[in-house]
Amino acid sequence: MKSFKPNAWMLPQPVLIIGTYSADGTPVAMNAAWGGTWSATEVVISLGSHATTDNLALCGDFTLTFATQATADAADYVGIVSARKEPNKVARTGWQVEKAPNVNAPLFANFPMTFECQTVRKIDESETGYCLVAKIVNILCHDDFLAADGKPDVEKLKLISFDPIHYGYLALGAKVADAFSAGKNLM
Repeated sequence: MKSFKPNAWMLPQPVLIIGTYSADGTPVAMNAAWGGTWSATEVVISLGSHATTDNLALCGDFTLTFATQATADAADYVGIVSARKEPNKVARTGWQVEKAPNVNAPLFANFPMTFECQTVRKIDESETGYCLVAKIVNILCHDDFLAADGKPDVEKLKLISFDPIHYGYLALGAKVADAFSAGKNLM
């Protein structure tokens, strides 16, 4: 077995797109991979110093969506281009932008599912960034991506995951077992 030095190789890593407004009302999007569930109704995201963190200092509202196979190229673009250098980078993505209904943040309608969020607190804030804890105010999902039970169908979303080892995006696959049930076979 080969050993490796410590690295942020937690898998899978979501490809998160954070939407905020700049001081002049321009929609801003950034790509973040270091995020996840904080509690049943909260998320946590590790953020460096970005135009997005500048915007969050002005207004703690934001949208959070998950990159998909269909949005991979534009999602990568908003991760490699800084809004500090290209303030209208969202326009280059071709995304349809609307105002989110419940928070003061842009909604990128090209994504199937979006969380509307409000900042709760910042942990270990410094000039280089912080961990952001936010409450989920509402979840929006396009009807085309709902399952028969009326909830989002994760397989239909066609989400992608960041590969921090080889720097790629991977398609998440199909359901392989039923949670809280498959293990009963071993009882």
